[in-house]
Amino acid sequence: MKDQICLGIESTAHTLGVGIVKGKNILANATDMFKTDEGGMNPAEVGIHHREVKYDVLKEALDTANLKIEDIDVISFSQGPGLSPSLKAGMEFAKELAKEHNKPLVGVNHICAHLEIGRMLTNTKDPIFVFVSGANTQIIAHEGGKYRIFGETLDIGLGNALDKFGRLIGLGFPAGPKIEQLAKQGEYIELPYVVKGMDVIFSGINTKIDNLYKKGAKIEDLCYSLQETCFAMLTEVTERAIAHCQKKEVILIGGVAANKRFCEMLDNMCKARDCKFSPVPLQYCGDQGAMIAWLGLLEYNSKELIPIDKIDFNPKWRVNEVDTPWIK
Repeated sequence: MKDQICLGIESTAHTLGVGIVKGKNILANATDMFKTDEGGMNPAEVGIHHREVKYDVLKEALDTANLKIEDIDVISFSQGPGLSPSLKAGMEFAKELAKEHNKPLVGVNHICAHLEIGRMLTNTKDPIFVFVSGANTQIIAHEGGKYRIFGETLDIGLGNALDKFGRLIGLGFPAGPKIEQLAKQGEYIELPYVVKGMDVIFSGINTKIDNLYKKGAKIEDLCYSLQETCFAMLTEVTERAIAHCQKKEVILIGGVAANKRFCEMLDNMCKARDCKFSPVPLQYCGDQGAMIAWLGLLEYNSKELIPIDKIDFNPKWRVNEVDTPWIK
Protein backbone atom coordinates (compact mmCIF):
# COMPACT_ATOMS: atom_id res chain seq x y z
CA MET A 1 0.00 0.00 0.00
CA LYS A 2 2.89 2.39 0.66
CA ASP A 3 3.57 2.86 -3.07
CA GLN A 4 -0.07 2.91 -4.22
CA ILE A 5 -1.52 6.26 -5.28
CA CYS A 6 -5.15 7.13 -4.65
CA LEU A 7 -7.07 10.17 -5.89
CA GLY A 8 -9.98 11.10 -3.61
CA ILE A 9 -12.96 13.31 -4.46
CA GLU A 10 -14.85 15.04 -1.63
CA SER A 11 -18.29 16.53 -2.34
CA THR A 12 -20.65 16.00 0.60
CA ALA A 13 -21.54 19.65 1.24
CA HIS A 14 -20.06 23.07 0.42
CA THR A 15 -16.58 21.89 -0.67
CA LEU A 16 -15.40 20.20 -3.84
CA GLY A 17 -12.03 18.68 -2.99
CA VAL A 18 -9.52 16.52 -4.82
CA GLY A 19 -6.75 14.94 -2.76
CA ILE A 20 -3.94 12.61 -3.76
CA VAL A 21 -2.09 10.31 -1.38
CA LYS A 22 0.74 7.86 -1.87
CA GLY A 23 0.58 5.55 1.11
CA LYS A 24 0.56 7.85 4.13
CA ASN A 25 2.09 10.73 2.19
CA ILE A 26 -0.33 13.47 1.15
CA LEU A 27 0.81 14.71 -2.25
CA ALA A 28 -1.99 17.20 -2.96
CA ASN A 29 -5.16 18.52 -1.39
CA ALA A 30 -6.93 21.03 -3.65
CA THR A 31 -10.31 22.48 -2.66
CA ASP A 32 -12.89 24.99 -3.85
CA MET A 33 -15.59 26.01 -1.35
CA PHE A 34 -19.01 27.43 -2.16
CA LYS A 35 -19.40 30.74 -0.33
CA THR A 36 -21.89 33.58 -0.05
CA ASP A 37 -21.68 37.12 1.30
CA GLU A 38 -25.17 36.81 2.76
CA GLY A 39 -27.73 34.07 3.22
CA GLY A 40 -27.01 30.38 3.57
CA MET A 41 -26.16 27.35 1.45
CA ASN A 42 -28.62 26.40 -1.29
CA PRO A 43 -28.02 22.68 -2.06
CA ALA A 44 -28.91 22.99 -5.75
CA GLU A 45 -26.51 25.92 -6.17
CA VAL A 46 -23.78 23.97 -4.40
CA GLY A 47 -24.20 21.06 -6.81
CA ILE A 48 -23.85 23.46 -9.75
CA HIS A 49 -20.75 24.97 -8.14
CA HIS A 50 -19.10 21.55 -7.84
CA ARG A 51 -19.70 20.74 -11.51
CA GLU A 52 -18.32 24.11 -12.57
CA VAL A 53 -15.05 23.86 -10.65
CA LYS A 54 -14.30 20.13 -10.75
CA TYR A 55 -11.82 20.12 -13.64
CA ASP A 56 -9.93 23.12 -12.25
CA VAL A 57 -9.63 21.47 -8.82
CA LEU A 58 -8.52 18.19 -10.42
CA LYS A 59 -5.86 19.98 -12.45
CA GLU A 60 -4.59 21.84 -9.38
CA ALA A 61 -4.26 18.57 -7.47
CA LEU A 62 -2.47 16.73 -10.27
CA ASP A 63 -0.14 19.67 -10.91
CA THR A 64 0.69 19.96 -7.19
CA ALA A 65 1.47 16.24 -7.00
CA ASN A 66 3.38 16.44 -10.29
CA LEU A 67 1.35 13.51 -11.60
CA LYS A 68 -0.89 12.60 -14.52
CA ILE A 69 -4.21 10.84 -14.15
CA GLU A 70 -2.53 7.76 -15.68
CA ASP A 71 -0.26 7.58 -12.61
CA ILE A 72 -3.25 7.03 -10.28
CA ASP A 73 -3.84 3.46 -9.05
CA VAL A 74 -7.33 3.89 -7.59
CA ILE A 75 -10.02 6.58 -7.35
CA SER A 76 -12.26 7.07 -4.32
CA PHE A 77 -15.13 9.43 -3.59
CA SER A 78 -17.36 10.48 -0.71
CA GLN A 79 -20.42 8.27 -1.03
CA GLY A 80 -22.29 9.75 1.95
CA PRO A 81 -23.64 11.11 4.18
CA GLY A 82 -24.30 14.59 2.83
CA LEU A 83 -26.41 16.77 0.56
CA SER A 84 -27.81 14.83 -2.40
CA PRO A 85 -26.93 17.41 -5.11
CA SER A 86 -23.35 17.62 -3.81
CA LEU A 87 -22.94 13.86 -3.47
CA LYS A 88 -24.34 13.24 -6.94
CA ALA A 89 -21.96 15.75 -8.53
CA GLY A 90 -18.94 14.13 -6.89
CA MET A 91 -20.03 10.57 -7.67
CA GLU A 92 -20.64 11.36 -11.33
CA PHE A 93 -17.21 13.00 -11.58
CA ALA A 94 -15.52 9.99 -9.93
CA LYS A 95 -17.31 7.52 -12.20
CA GLU A 96 -16.42 9.60 -15.26
CA LEU A 97 -12.72 9.55 -14.39
CA ALA A 98 -12.71 5.88 -13.39
CA LYS A 99 -14.39 4.74 -16.59
CA GLU A 100 -12.44 7.04 -18.91
CA HIS A 101 -9.06 6.02 -17.47
CA ASN A 102 -9.92 2.42 -16.50
CA LYS A 103 -9.28 2.87 -12.77
CA PRO A 104 -10.86 0.95 -9.87
CA LEU A 105 -13.41 2.99 -7.91
CA VAL A 106 -14.13 2.95 -4.17
CA GLY A 107 -17.01 4.78 -2.47
CA VAL A 108 -16.23 5.71 1.15
CA ASN A 109 -18.06 7.07 4.16
CA HIS A 110 -17.31 10.78 4.63
CA ILE A 111 -17.36 10.69 8.43
CA CYS A 112 -15.19 7.57 8.57
CA ALA A 113 -12.71 9.39 6.31
CA HIS A 114 -12.53 12.26 8.82
CA LEU A 115 -11.80 9.76 11.58
CA GLU A 116 -9.16 7.80 9.70
CA ILE A 117 -7.14 10.76 8.46
CA GLY A 118 -7.32 12.18 11.98
CA ARG A 119 -6.00 8.95 13.45
CA MET A 120 -3.22 8.78 10.87
CA LEU A 121 -2.08 12.41 11.17
CA THR A 122 -2.11 12.51 14.98
CA ASN A 123 -0.56 9.06 15.33
CA THR A 124 -3.22 8.04 17.83
CA LYS A 125 -4.31 4.44 18.16
CA ASP A 126 -7.63 4.19 19.97
CA PRO A 127 -9.09 7.65 20.67
CA ILE A 128 -12.43 9.23 21.40
CA PHE A 129 -13.32 11.22 18.28
CA VAL A 130 -15.11 14.54 18.70
CA PHE A 131 -16.47 15.10 15.21
CA VAL A 132 -18.07 18.51 14.81
CA SER A 133 -18.92 19.88 11.37
CA GLY A 134 -21.82 21.66 9.74
CA ALA A 135 -24.41 18.90 9.70
CA ASN A 136 -22.69 16.46 12.07
CA THR A 137 -21.95 16.55 15.78
CA GLN A 138 -20.97 13.16 17.17
CA ILE A 139 -18.82 11.58 19.87
CA ILE A 140 -17.38 8.39 18.36
CA ALA A 141 -15.08 5.52 19.39
CA HIS A 142 -14.06 2.21 17.83
CA GLU A 143 -15.49 -0.69 19.82
CA GLY A 144 -16.35 -4.26 18.84
CA GLY A 145 -15.05 -4.05 15.28
CA LYS A 146 -16.99 -0.92 14.30
CA TYR A 147 -17.09 2.78 14.92
CA ARG A 148 -19.77 3.42 17.54
CA ILE A 149 -21.62 6.68 18.18
CA PHE A 150 -21.67 7.31 21.94
CA GLY A 151 -23.30 10.72 21.77
CA GLU A 152 -24.64 13.10 19.14
CA THR A 153 -26.86 16.05 18.44
CA LEU A 154 -30.56 15.24 18.53
CA ASP A 155 -31.47 18.10 16.19
CA ILE A 156 -28.95 20.16 14.20
CA GLY A 157 -25.17 20.01 13.95
CA LEU A 158 -23.16 22.66 15.77
CA GLY A 159 -21.76 24.08 12.53
CA ASN A 160 -25.29 24.56 11.21
CA ALA A 161 -26.32 26.18 14.50
CA LEU A 162 -23.49 28.68 14.16
CA ASP A 163 -24.32 29.33 10.51
CA LYS A 164 -28.00 29.80 11.33
CA PHE A 165 -27.14 32.57 13.78
CA GLY A 166 -24.66 33.97 11.27
CA ARG A 167 -27.43 34.29 8.68
CA LEU A 168 -29.60 36.15 11.19
CA ILE A 169 -26.96 38.80 11.82
CA GLY A 170 -25.71 38.98 8.22
CA LEU A 171 -22.31 37.29 8.49
CA GLY A 172 -22.62 35.25 5.29
CA PHE A 173 -21.47 31.65 4.87
CA PRO A 174 -19.56 30.09 6.57
CA ALA A 175 -20.20 32.10 9.74
CA GLY A 176 -18.11 30.16 12.28
CA PRO A 177 -14.77 32.01 11.81
CA LYS A 178 -16.50 35.41 12.02
CA ILE A 179 -18.40 34.40 15.17
CA GLU A 180 -15.11 33.29 16.74
CA GLN A 181 -13.58 36.72 16.16
CA LEU A 182 -16.61 38.65 17.45
CA ALA A 183 -16.75 36.43 20.55
CA LYS A 184 -13.35 37.72 21.68
CA GLN A 185 -15.00 41.06 22.62
CA GLY A 186 -18.09 39.54 24.25
CA GLU A 187 -19.39 38.80 27.74
CA TYR A 188 -21.57 35.90 28.86
CA ILE A 189 -25.36 35.90 28.65
CA GLU A 190 -27.11 32.82 30.03
CA LEU A 191 -28.47 30.48 27.35
CA PRO A 192 -30.23 27.09 27.49
CA TYR A 193 -27.81 24.26 28.33
CA VAL A 194 -29.33 21.00 27.08
CA VAL A 195 -27.46 17.73 27.61
CA LYS A 196 -29.53 14.53 27.68
CA GLY A 197 -27.29 11.70 28.81
CA MET A 198 -24.64 11.61 26.09
CA ASP A 199 -26.63 13.65 23.57
CA VAL A 200 -27.00 17.39 23.01
CA ILE A 201 -29.65 19.74 21.61
CA PHE A 202 -28.82 23.10 20.01
CA SER A 203 -32.12 24.35 18.53
CA GLY A 204 -33.33 25.87 21.82
CA ILE A 205 -30.11 27.85 22.03
CA ASN A 206 -30.73 29.23 18.54
CA THR A 207 -34.27 30.23 19.46
CA LYS A 208 -33.16 32.00 22.63
CA ILE A 209 -30.27 33.80 20.96
CA ASP A 210 -32.50 34.93 18.08
CA ASN A 211 -34.93 36.46 20.57
CA LEU A 212 -32.11 38.19 22.45
CA TYR A 213 -30.76 39.62 19.19
CA LYS A 214 -34.18 41.01 18.26
CA LYS A 215 -34.37 42.65 21.72
CA GLY A 216 -31.08 44.47 21.12
CA ALA A 217 -28.45 42.30 22.80
CA LYS A 218 -24.88 43.01 21.68
CA ILE A 219 -23.73 40.79 18.84
CA GLU A 220 -20.35 40.24 20.52
CA ASP A 221 -22.05 39.01 23.71
CA LEU A 222 -24.28 36.67 21.73
CA CYS A 223 -21.33 35.22 19.80
CA TYR A 224 -19.35 34.67 23.01
CA SER A 225 -22.30 33.10 24.83
CA LEU A 226 -23.21 30.86 21.91
CA GLN A 227 -19.67 29.49 21.71
CA GLU A 228 -19.17 29.04 25.44
CA THR A 229 -22.47 27.23 25.94
CA CYS A 230 -22.24 24.89 22.97
CA PHE A 231 -18.58 24.06 23.53
CA ALA A 232 -19.17 23.39 27.24
CA MET A 233 -21.98 20.95 26.37
CA LEU A 234 -19.72 19.01 24.02
CA THR A 235 -16.81 19.06 26.45
CA GLU A 236 -19.09 17.53 29.11
CA VAL A 237 -20.25 14.64 26.92
CA THR A 238 -16.69 14.04 25.68
CA GLU A 239 -15.49 13.72 29.28
CA ARG A 240 -18.29 11.25 29.95
CA ALA A 241 -17.28 9.21 26.87
CA ILE A 242 -13.66 9.07 28.06
CA ALA A 243 -14.80 7.62 31.36
CA HIS A 244 -17.29 5.20 29.80
CA CYS A 245 -14.93 3.85 27.12
CA GLN A 246 -11.79 4.11 29.30
CA LYS A 247 -9.78 5.81 26.55
CA LYS A 248 -6.63 7.88 26.96
CA GLU A 249 -6.72 9.87 23.71
CA VAL A 250 -9.11 12.46 22.23
CA ILE A 251 -9.15 13.74 18.64
CA LEU A 252 -11.07 16.85 17.58
CA ILE A 253 -11.97 16.85 13.90
CA GLY A 254 -14.43 18.47 11.50
CA GLY A 255 -14.75 22.07 10.37
CA VAL A 256 -15.56 23.46 13.83
CA ALA A 257 -12.24 22.05 15.07
CA ALA A 258 -10.62 25.17 13.64
CA ASN A 259 -12.05 27.14 16.60
CA LYS A 260 -9.23 27.86 19.06
CA ARG A 261 -11.56 28.33 22.04
CA PHE A 262 -13.11 24.90 21.51
CA CYS A 263 -9.63 23.34 21.34
CA GLU A 264 -8.67 25.14 24.57
CA MET A 265 -11.71 23.83 26.47
CA LEU A 266 -11.17 20.23 25.36
CA ASP A 267 -7.44 20.42 26.07
CA ASN A 268 -8.03 21.66 29.62
CA MET A 269 -10.53 18.87 30.27
CA CYS A 270 -8.17 16.22 28.88
CA LYS A 271 -5.27 17.45 31.00
CA ALA A 272 -7.44 17.17 34.11
CA ARG A 273 -8.17 13.54 33.19
CA ASP A 274 -4.56 12.66 32.26
CA CYS A 275 -5.68 12.18 28.68
CA LYS A 276 -3.89 13.20 25.46
CA PHE A 277 -5.73 15.79 23.34
CA SER A 278 -4.84 15.93 19.64
CA PRO A 279 -6.48 18.49 17.39
CA VAL A 280 -6.10 17.51 13.76
CA PRO A 281 -3.99 19.97 11.70
CA LEU A 282 -6.27 22.75 10.49
CA GLN A 283 -5.91 22.03 6.77
CA TYR A 284 -7.30 18.54 7.38
CA CYS A 285 -10.07 19.43 9.85
CA GLY A 286 -12.66 20.46 7.30
CA ASP A 287 -13.92 18.67 4.22
CA GLN A 288 -11.15 17.82 1.75
CA GLY A 289 -10.10 15.15 -0.70
CA ALA A 290 -7.00 13.84 1.08
CA MET A 291 -9.12 12.12 3.72
CA ILE A 292 -11.23 10.47 1.01
CA ALA A 293 -8.07 9.29 -0.76
CA TRP A 294 -6.56 7.87 2.45
CA LEU A 295 -9.69 5.91 3.37
CA GLY A 296 -9.97 4.85 -0.28
CA LEU A 297 -6.56 3.21 0.00
CA LEU A 298 -7.49 1.48 3.26
CA GLU A 299 -10.68 0.08 1.78
CA TYR A 300 -9.12 -0.81 -1.57
CA ASN A 301 -6.66 -3.07 0.25
CA SER A 302 -9.13 -4.64 2.67
CA LYS A 303 -12.53 -4.94 0.98
CA GLU A 304 -14.01 -6.47 -2.16
CA LEU A 305 -14.78 -3.80 -4.76
CA ILE A 306 -18.36 -3.09 -5.87
CA PRO A 307 -18.86 -2.84 -9.66
CA ILE A 308 -18.90 0.82 -10.77
CA ASP A 309 -22.42 0.69 -12.23
CA LYS A 310 -23.81 -0.62 -8.92
CA ILE A 311 -22.25 2.14 -6.79
CA ASP A 312 -24.65 4.88 -5.66
CA PHE A 313 -24.49 7.71 -3.13
CA ASN A 314 -26.22 7.47 0.27
CA PRO A 315 -27.17 10.80 1.92
CA LYS A 316 -28.01 9.13 5.27
CA TRP A 317 -25.09 6.68 5.61
CA ARG A 318 -24.10 6.58 9.29
CA VAL A 319 -20.55 5.81 10.37
CA ASN A 320 -21.68 2.95 12.64
CA GLU A 321 -22.87 1.12 9.51
CA VAL A 322 -19.31 0.91 8.10
CA ASP A 323 -17.25 -2.28 8.40
CA THR A 324 -13.63 -1.56 9.36
CA PRO A 325 -11.51 -4.62 8.43
CA TRP A 326 -8.35 -2.45 8.19
CA ILE A 327 -8.47 -1.90 11.98
CA LYS A 328 -7.01 -4.99 13.68
